[in-house]
Amino acid sequence: MRITQGTFSYLPDMTDEEVALQLRYAIGNGWAVSVESTSDPRPRNNLWEMWGLPMFGQRDPAGALYEINECRKAHPGRYIRVSAYDSRHGRQTTALSFLVNRPPADRPR
Repeated sequence: MRITQGTFSYLPDMTDEEVALQLRYAIGNGWAVSVESTSDPRPRNNLWEMWGLPMFGQRDPAGALYEINECRKAHPGRYIRVSAYDSRHGRQTTALSFLVNRPPADRPR
């Protein structure tokens, strides 16, 4: 069963180039990017493990993509997502969230 969570989850998995475009969009909007992982992606599990700290002030998508790839290397069998937070209204609001890694059992064959 393919897990569908976040934006783009019904589409084929994104390439790194497509992920970089989404990172550029988020960073261009002034959103802080965060990388998180879990082995339990059920919707009621809202406590994913953060990979490092949120990237406040990140200006280059390559830096965020580097962190995504480091997380993939460390956790190849886990779900990994990117979340982008918008703080313009005085609170951290998730503006964008999408999966960038799935365990081998959840990948298309």
